[in-house]
Amino acid sequence: MTAAKHQVSRSSGRRTSRRAGIREVAAAAGVSITTVSDALNGKGRLPEVTRRHVRTVADRLGYRPSAAARTLRTGKSGLIGLTVTTYGEEPFTFTEFAYFAEMVRAATSAALARGYALVILPAASQHRDFDVWSNVALDGTVVIDPSDHDPVVSELVRQGIPVVSDGRPGGSLPVTAWVDNDHEAAVTDLLDHLAAAGARRIGLLTGTSTDTYTRLSTTAYLNWCERNGQDPVYEAYPAHDPCAGAVAADRLLARADRPDAVYGLFDPNGTDLLAAARRYGLGVPDDLLIICCSESSVYASTEPPVTTLSLKPGRIGTTVIQLLIDAIESAAGRAPAAAPAPEAVHRVMPTELIVRTSSQRPAARRVPAPAPSATASPSPARPPRRQLQVPGDRVGAVRVTAPRTPPAADQ
Repeated sequence: MTAAKHQVSRSSGRRTSRRAGIREVAAAAGVSITTVSDALNGKGRLPEVTRRHVRTVADRLGYRPSAAARTLRTGKSGLIGLTVTTYGEEPFTFTEFAYFAEMVRAATSAALARGYALVILPAASQHRDFDVWSNVALDGTVVIDPSDHDPVVSELVRQGIPVVSDGRPGGSLPVTAWVDNDHEAAVTDLLDHLAAAGARRIGLLTGTSTDTYTRLSTTAYLNWCERNGQDPVYEAYPAHDPCAGAVAADRLLARADRPDAVYGLFDPNGTDLLAAARRYGLGVPDDLLIICCSESSVYASTEPPVTTLSLKPGRIGTTVIQLLIDAIESAAGRAPAAAPAPEAVHRVMPTELIVRTSSQRPAARRVPAPAPSATASPSPARPPRRQLQVPGDRVGAVRVTAPRTPPAADQ
Protein backbone atom coordinates (compact mmCIF):
# COMPACT_ATOMS: atom_id res chain seq x y z
CA MET A 1 0.00 0.00 0.00
CA THR A 2 1.48 3.34 -1.01
CA ALA A 3 1.79 6.39 1.20
CA ALA A 4 -0.41 8.30 -1.27
CA LYS A 5 -3.44 6.33 -0.10
CA HIS A 6 -3.03 7.80 3.37
CA GLN A 7 -2.65 11.42 2.25
CA VAL A 8 -5.52 13.87 2.61
CA SER A 9 -5.62 16.91 0.32
CA ARG A 10 -5.91 20.33 1.92
CA SER A 11 -8.97 21.11 -0.18
CA SER A 12 -10.88 18.02 0.96
CA GLY A 13 -11.72 19.62 4.29
CA ARG A 14 -11.21 16.36 6.15
CA ARG A 15 -9.15 16.15 9.34
CA THR A 16 -5.79 14.41 9.25
CA SER A 17 -5.10 11.62 11.74
CA ARG A 18 -2.93 13.94 13.89
CA ARG A 19 -4.12 13.93 17.46
CA ALA A 20 -5.75 17.13 18.62
CA GLY A 21 -3.92 19.24 21.18
CA ILE A 22 -5.25 21.38 24.00
CA ARG A 23 -5.28 24.47 21.76
CA GLU A 24 -7.58 22.76 19.24
CA VAL A 25 -9.92 21.67 22.05
CA ALA A 26 -10.05 25.21 23.43
CA ALA A 27 -10.78 26.67 19.98
CA ALA A 28 -13.50 24.10 19.20
CA ALA A 29 -15.12 24.56 22.62
CA GLY A 30 -14.91 28.34 22.48
CA VAL A 31 -13.05 28.61 25.81
CA SER A 32 -9.53 29.37 27.01
CA ILE A 33 -6.71 26.84 27.34
CA THR A 34 -6.83 27.31 31.12
CA THR A 35 -10.52 26.46 31.16
CA VAL A 36 -9.84 23.24 29.17
CA SER A 37 -7.09 22.27 31.61
CA ASP A 38 -9.28 22.92 34.66
CA ALA A 39 -12.28 21.13 33.16
CA LEU A 40 -10.33 17.98 32.26
CA ASN A 41 -8.41 17.86 35.56
CA GLY A 42 -11.27 18.62 37.91
CA LYS A 43 -9.77 21.93 39.03
CA GLY A 44 -11.00 25.51 39.27
CA ARG A 45 -14.51 26.81 39.90
CA LEU A 46 -16.20 26.03 36.62
CA PRO A 47 -19.92 25.44 36.14
CA GLU A 48 -20.67 21.75 35.64
CA VAL A 49 -22.20 22.51 32.25
CA THR A 50 -18.87 23.98 31.10
CA ARG A 51 -16.93 20.94 32.31
CA ARG A 52 -19.28 18.58 30.45
CA HIS A 53 -19.09 20.68 27.29
CA VAL A 54 -15.26 20.69 27.30
CA ARG A 55 -15.08 16.95 27.95
CA THR A 56 -17.52 16.25 25.13
CA VAL A 57 -15.45 18.32 22.69
CA ALA A 58 -12.21 16.70 23.87
CA ASP A 59 -13.68 13.22 23.37
CA ARG A 60 -14.97 14.12 19.91
CA LEU A 61 -11.56 15.40 18.84
CA GLY A 62 -9.76 12.40 20.38
CA TYR A 63 -7.76 14.60 22.74
CA ARG A 64 -5.37 12.85 25.11
CA PRO A 65 -3.27 14.82 27.62
CA SER A 66 0.47 14.87 27.03
CA ALA A 67 2.37 12.52 29.32
CA ALA A 68 5.11 15.12 29.72
CA ALA A 69 2.57 17.79 30.64
CA ARG A 70 0.89 15.46 33.13
CA THR A 71 4.25 14.74 34.77
CA LEU A 72 4.99 18.46 35.13
CA ARG A 73 1.52 19.12 36.52
CA THR A 74 1.20 16.20 38.97
CA GLY A 75 4.82 15.24 39.62
CA LYS A 76 3.95 11.67 38.57
CA SER A 77 4.80 9.86 35.33
CA GLY A 78 2.29 7.03 35.68
CA LEU A 79 5.14 4.53 35.17
CA ILE A 80 6.07 1.68 37.50
CA GLY A 81 9.32 -0.22 37.04
CA LEU A 82 9.82 -3.96 37.53
CA THR A 83 13.12 -5.80 37.64
CA VAL A 84 14.83 -8.95 38.93
CA THR A 85 18.11 -8.16 40.66
CA THR A 86 18.89 -11.58 42.18
CA TYR A 87 21.81 -12.31 39.86
CA GLY A 88 23.28 -8.82 39.56
CA GLU A 89 25.08 -8.22 36.28
CA GLU A 90 24.59 -11.80 35.06
CA PRO A 91 22.32 -12.13 31.99
CA PHE A 92 18.95 -13.57 33.01
CA THR A 93 15.87 -13.59 30.75
CA PHE A 94 13.46 -14.00 33.62
CA THR A 95 10.19 -13.84 31.64
CA GLU A 96 11.06 -17.23 30.07
CA PHE A 97 10.25 -18.81 33.44
CA ALA A 98 6.62 -19.55 34.28
CA TYR A 99 6.74 -17.93 37.74
CA PHE A 100 7.98 -14.59 36.44
CA ALA A 101 5.75 -14.63 33.36
CA GLU A 102 2.62 -15.17 35.47
CA MET A 103 3.72 -12.62 38.06
CA VAL A 104 4.38 -9.96 35.37
CA ARG A 105 1.03 -10.59 33.67
CA ALA A 106 -0.83 -10.11 36.95
CA ALA A 107 1.24 -7.03 37.85
CA THR A 108 0.59 -5.45 34.45
CA SER A 109 -3.16 -5.94 34.76
CA ALA A 110 -3.22 -4.57 38.31
CA ALA A 111 -1.21 -1.48 37.27
CA LEU A 112 -3.40 -0.72 34.25
CA ALA A 113 -6.54 -1.06 36.38
CA ARG A 114 -5.28 1.83 38.49
CA GLY A 115 -4.05 4.00 35.63
CA TYR A 116 -0.35 3.06 35.62
CA ALA A 117 1.87 1.36 33.06
CA LEU A 118 4.46 -1.29 33.91
CA VAL A 119 8.00 -0.97 32.51
CA ILE A 120 10.32 -4.01 32.54
CA LEU A 121 13.87 -2.91 33.31
CA PRO A 122 17.27 -4.63 33.32
CA ALA A 123 18.78 -5.67 36.63
CA ALA A 124 21.85 -3.47 36.31
CA SER A 125 21.32 0.29 36.45
CA GLN A 126 24.23 1.00 34.14
CA HIS A 127 24.35 -0.68 30.72
CA ARG A 128 27.56 0.41 29.03
CA ASP A 129 26.73 3.22 26.58
CA PHE A 130 23.10 3.69 27.59
CA ASP A 131 21.78 4.09 31.12
CA VAL A 132 18.23 2.76 30.82
CA TRP A 133 17.19 3.61 34.36
CA SER A 134 18.07 7.30 34.19
CA ASN A 135 16.00 7.71 31.03
CA VAL A 136 12.75 6.46 32.59
CA ALA A 137 10.90 8.61 35.12
CA LEU A 138 9.48 6.11 37.61
CA ASP A 139 6.87 6.68 40.30
CA GLY A 140 7.89 3.45 42.02
CA THR A 141 9.55 0.10 41.42
CA VAL A 142 8.88 -3.58 42.11
CA VAL A 143 12.05 -5.59 42.69
CA ILE A 144 11.78 -9.38 42.51
CA ASP A 145 13.96 -11.46 44.84
CA PRO A 146 16.53 -8.78 45.73
CA SER A 147 19.82 -10.06 47.03
CA ASP A 148 21.14 -9.11 50.46
CA HIS A 149 22.33 -5.47 50.49
CA ASP A 150 20.98 -5.02 46.95
CA PRO A 151 22.60 -1.91 45.38
CA VAL A 152 19.68 -1.26 43.01
CA VAL A 153 17.21 -1.11 45.89
CA SER A 154 19.51 1.13 47.92
CA GLU A 155 19.96 3.56 45.01
CA LEU A 156 16.23 3.75 44.27
CA VAL A 157 15.46 4.50 47.91
CA ARG A 158 18.22 7.13 47.97
CA GLN A 159 16.46 8.85 45.06
CA GLY A 160 13.18 8.83 46.98
CA ILE A 161 11.50 6.20 44.77
CA PRO A 162 9.22 3.78 46.67
CA VAL A 163 10.26 0.12 46.35
CA VAL A 164 8.12 -2.94 46.99
CA SER A 165 9.83 -6.33 47.03
CA ASP A 166 8.47 -9.62 45.71
CA GLY A 167 10.36 -11.63 48.30
CA ARG A 168 11.19 -10.93 51.92
CA PRO A 169 14.19 -8.57 51.86
CA GLY A 170 17.36 -9.76 53.52
CA GLY A 171 19.59 -7.71 55.76
CA SER A 172 18.30 -4.19 56.28
CA LEU A 173 17.07 -3.33 52.77
CA PRO A 174 14.86 -0.23 53.20
CA VAL A 175 11.86 -1.32 51.10
CA THR A 176 8.45 0.28 51.49
CA ALA A 177 6.66 -3.08 51.58
CA TRP A 178 7.21 -6.73 50.70
CA VAL A 179 5.15 -9.76 49.69
CA ASP A 180 6.32 -13.36 50.05
CA ASN A 181 5.34 -16.94 50.87
CA ASP A 182 6.04 -18.87 54.05
CA HIS A 183 8.90 -20.82 52.48
CA GLU A 184 9.87 -22.61 55.69
CA ALA A 185 6.36 -24.07 56.14
CA ALA A 186 6.04 -24.96 52.44
CA VAL A 187 9.36 -26.82 52.31
CA THR A 188 8.71 -28.61 55.60
CA ASP A 189 5.30 -29.79 54.37
CA LEU A 190 6.61 -31.17 51.08
CA LEU A 191 9.52 -32.95 52.80
CA ASP A 192 7.00 -34.54 55.18
CA HIS A 193 4.99 -35.58 52.12
CA LEU A 194 8.05 -37.30 50.60
CA ALA A 195 8.86 -39.04 53.88
CA ALA A 196 5.26 -40.28 54.13
CA ALA A 197 5.63 -41.71 50.61
CA GLY A 198 8.57 -43.82 51.86
CA ALA A 199 11.60 -41.61 51.14
CA ARG A 200 14.51 -42.29 53.52
CA ARG A 201 17.17 -39.98 52.06
CA ILE A 202 15.80 -36.77 50.59
CA GLY A 203 18.09 -34.59 48.50
CA LEU A 204 17.91 -30.94 47.43
CA LEU A 205 18.77 -28.97 44.31
CA THR A 206 19.36 -25.40 45.42
CA GLY A 207 20.99 -22.19 44.23
CA THR A 208 24.11 -20.21 45.04
CA SER A 209 22.44 -16.78 45.26
CA THR A 210 21.75 -14.86 48.48
CA ASP A 211 18.09 -14.01 47.90
CA THR A 212 15.73 -14.95 50.70
CA TYR A 213 13.78 -17.54 48.66
CA THR A 214 16.91 -19.63 48.13
CA ARG A 215 18.29 -19.04 51.62
CA LEU A 216 15.07 -19.71 53.54
CA SER A 217 14.18 -22.77 51.47
CA THR A 218 17.65 -24.26 51.93
CA THR A 219 17.65 -23.49 55.65
CA ALA A 220 14.24 -25.17 56.01
CA TYR A 221 15.65 -28.29 54.34
CA LEU A 222 18.71 -28.37 56.60
CA ASN A 223 16.57 -27.89 59.70
CA TRP A 224 14.23 -30.69 58.59
CA CYS A 225 17.21 -33.02 58.10
CA GLU A 226 18.51 -32.21 61.57
CA ARG A 227 15.14 -32.83 63.22
CA ASN A 228 14.69 -36.13 61.39
CA GLY A 229 18.22 -37.44 61.85
CA GLN A 230 19.12 -37.37 58.13
CA ASP A 231 22.43 -36.22 56.71
CA PRO A 232 21.83 -33.44 54.15
CA VAL A 233 22.36 -34.43 50.51
CA TYR A 234 22.34 -31.42 48.19
CA GLU A 235 23.90 -29.72 45.19
CA ALA A 236 24.00 -25.94 44.68
CA TYR A 237 24.35 -24.23 41.31
CA PRO A 238 23.91 -20.74 39.75
CA ALA A 239 20.21 -20.81 38.83
CA HIS A 240 20.53 -18.15 36.11
CA ASP A 241 22.70 -20.55 34.05
CA PRO A 242 20.34 -22.59 31.84
CA CYS A 243 22.77 -25.53 31.64
CA ALA A 244 23.95 -25.67 35.25
CA GLY A 245 20.76 -27.25 36.60
CA ALA A 246 21.10 -30.36 34.46
CA VAL A 247 24.73 -30.75 35.55
CA ALA A 248 23.78 -30.37 39.22
CA ALA A 249 20.97 -32.95 38.88
CA ASP A 250 23.44 -35.39 37.32
CA ARG A 251 25.93 -34.82 40.13
CA LEU A 252 23.26 -35.38 42.77
CA LEU A 253 22.17 -38.73 41.34
CA ALA A 254 25.80 -39.85 40.76
CA ARG A 255 26.73 -39.51 44.45
CA ALA A 256 27.62 -42.54 46.52
CA ASP A 257 24.94 -41.42 49.01
CA ARG A 258 22.40 -40.97 46.23
CA PRO A 259 19.01 -39.75 47.49
CA ASP A 260 15.80 -41.69 46.88
CA ALA A 261 13.80 -38.42 46.67
CA VAL A 262 14.72 -34.89 45.54
CA TYR A 263 13.16 -31.45 45.87
CA GLY A 264 14.32 -28.89 43.29
CA LEU A 265 13.90 -25.20 44.08
CA PHE A 266 13.69 -24.02 40.46
CA ASP A 267 11.41 -24.41 37.47
CA PRO A 268 13.64 -26.59 35.22
CA ASN A 269 14.64 -28.99 38.02
CA GLY A 270 11.76 -31.40 37.34
CA THR A 271 12.78 -32.10 33.74
CA ASP A 272 16.49 -32.07 34.71
CA LEU A 273 15.88 -34.75 37.34
CA LEU A 274 13.70 -36.88 35.04
CA ALA A 275 16.46 -36.84 32.41
CA ALA A 276 19.17 -37.67 34.97
CA ALA A 277 17.06 -40.52 36.39
CA ARG A 278 16.73 -42.04 32.91
CA ARG A 279 20.48 -41.84 32.37
CA TYR A 280 21.09 -43.76 35.61
CA GLY A 281 18.33 -46.29 34.98
CA LEU A 282 16.19 -45.05 37.89
CA GLY A 283 12.43 -45.38 37.75
CA VAL A 284 10.22 -42.49 38.87
CA PRO A 285 8.54 -42.88 41.33
CA ASP A 286 9.68 -46.46 42.11
CA ASP A 287 13.36 -45.62 42.65
CA LEU A 288 13.26 -41.83 42.89
CA LEU A 289 10.58 -39.42 44.09
CA ILE A 290 10.62 -35.90 42.58
CA ILE A 291 9.10 -32.53 43.48
CA CYS A 292 10.06 -29.15 42.01
CA CYS A 293 8.88 -25.58 42.53
CA SER A 294 7.22 -24.51 39.30
CA GLU A 295 4.16 -22.83 37.82
CA SER A 296 4.53 -24.59 34.47
CA SER A 297 1.62 -26.67 33.17
CA VAL A 298 4.16 -28.85 31.35
CA TYR A 299 4.62 -30.95 34.47
CA ALA A 300 1.03 -32.22 34.24
CA SER A 301 1.95 -34.10 31.05
CA THR A 302 5.55 -35.27 31.59
CA GLU A 303 6.21 -39.00 31.95
CA PRO A 304 5.47 -39.42 34.75
CA PRO A 305 3.62 -36.22 35.77
CA VAL A 306 5.72 -34.26 38.29
CA THR A 307 4.53 -32.92 41.64
CA THR A 308 5.02 -29.15 41.85
CA LEU A 309 4.95 -26.49 44.54
CA SER A 310 3.09 -23.36 43.41
CA LEU A 311 3.96 -20.03 45.01
CA LYS A 312 0.88 -18.34 43.53
CA PRO A 313 2.72 -15.62 41.54
CA GLY A 314 -0.51 -14.17 40.17
CA ARG A 315 -1.65 -13.22 43.66
CA ILE A 316 1.81 -11.91 44.48
CA GLY A 317 1.96 -9.78 41.31
CA THR A 318 -1.40 -8.18 42.04
CA THR A 319 -0.55 -7.54 45.69
CA VAL A 320 2.87 -5.93 45.12
CA ILE A 321 1.35 -3.48 42.65
CA GLN A 322 -1.51 -2.58 44.99
CA LEU A 323 0.92 -1.95 47.85
CA LEU A 324 3.23 0.10 45.63
CA ILE A 325 0.50 2.32 44.17
CA ASP A 326 -0.97 2.83 47.64
CA ALA A 327 2.47 4.03 48.79
CA ILE A 328 2.90 6.29 45.73
CA GLU A 329 -0.47 7.94 46.12
CA SER A 330 -0.35 8.28 49.89
CA ALA A 331 3.01 10.05 49.58
CA ALA A 332 1.83 12.45 46.87
CA GLY A 333 2.10 16.02 48.07
CA ARG A 334 3.45 14.98 51.44
CA ALA A 335 6.73 16.39 52.70
CA PRO A 336 9.50 13.83 53.36
CA ALA A 337 9.37 12.54 56.93
CA ALA A 338 12.22 13.53 59.19
CA ALA A 339 11.87 10.40 61.33
CA PRO A 340 13.06 6.98 60.10
CA ALA A 341 10.49 5.01 58.11
CA PRO A 342 8.50 2.44 60.10
CA GLU A 343 8.91 -1.28 59.50
CA ALA A 344 7.81 -2.28 56.02
CA VAL A 345 4.22 -3.35 55.41
CA HIS A 346 4.14 -7.01 54.40
CA ARG A 347 1.80 -9.72 53.14
CA VAL A 348 2.30 -13.50 53.29
CA MET A 349 0.72 -15.49 50.43
CA PRO A 350 -0.34 -19.15 50.64
CA THR A 351 1.41 -21.89 48.64
CA GLU A 352 -0.06 -25.02 47.06
CA LEU A 353 1.46 -28.47 46.60
CA ILE A 354 0.04 -30.06 43.44
CA VAL A 355 0.63 -33.76 44.01
CA ARG A 356 1.15 -35.96 40.95
CA THR A 357 2.63 -39.37 40.22
CA SER A 358 6.31 -38.46 40.70
CA SER A 359 5.99 -38.19 44.49
CA GLN A 360 3.56 -41.06 45.12
CA ARG A 361 5.30 -44.40 45.47
CA PRO A 362 3.05 -47.47 45.19
CA ALA A 363 2.03 -48.58 48.70
CA ALA A 364 3.43 -52.09 48.25
CA ARG A 365 6.94 -50.68 47.65
CA ARG A 366 7.04 -48.10 50.42
CA VAL A 367 9.73 -48.50 53.03
CA PRO A 368 8.80 -47.11 56.44
CA ALA A 369 10.89 -44.05 57.28
CA PRO A 370 13.25 -44.58 60.21
CA ALA A 371 12.26 -43.03 63.52
CA PRO A 372 14.09 -39.80 64.41
CA SER A 373 17.21 -40.28 66.49
CA ALA A 374 16.96 -39.91 70.26
CA THR A 375 18.79 -36.59 70.10
CA ALA A 376 16.66 -35.14 67.34
CA SER A 377 13.97 -32.74 68.47
CA PRO A 378 10.44 -33.68 67.37
CA SER A 379 8.85 -31.79 64.50
CA PRO A 380 6.27 -29.27 65.65
CA ALA A 381 2.67 -30.35 65.20
CA ARG A 382 0.99 -28.96 62.09
CA PRO A 383 -2.70 -28.57 61.32
CA PRO A 384 -4.09 -31.15 58.87
CA ARG A 385 -3.84 -30.26 55.19
CA ARG A 386 -6.81 -30.24 52.88
CA GLN A 387 -6.67 -32.43 49.75
CA LEU A 388 -8.76 -31.73 46.70
CA GLN A 389 -9.05 -33.75 43.51
CA VAL A 390 -7.93 -31.74 40.49
CA PRO A 391 -10.20 -32.09 37.43
CA GLY A 392 -8.32 -32.52 34.17
CA ASP A 393 -4.94 -33.37 35.72
CA ARG A 394 -3.11 -36.57 34.99
CA VAL A 395 -3.54 -39.74 37.07
CA GLY A 396 -3.08 -39.27 40.79
CA ALA A 397 -3.13 -35.48 40.80
CA VAL A 398 -4.13 -34.01 44.14
CA ARG A 399 -3.79 -30.48 45.40
CA VAL A 400 -2.46 -30.01 48.92
CA THR A 401 -3.00 -26.51 50.20
CA ALA A 402 -0.54 -25.48 52.88
CA PRO A 403 -2.11 -24.11 56.06
CA ARG A 404 -2.70 -20.41 55.45
CA THR A 405 -0.48 -18.21 57.55
CA PRO A 406 -2.59 -15.59 59.36
CA PRO A 407 -2.12 -12.26 57.55
CA ALA A 408 0.51 -10.16 59.26
CA ALA A 409 -0.71 -6.86 60.58
CA ASP A 410 0.56 -3.82 58.72
CA GLN A 411 3.42 -2.29 60.52
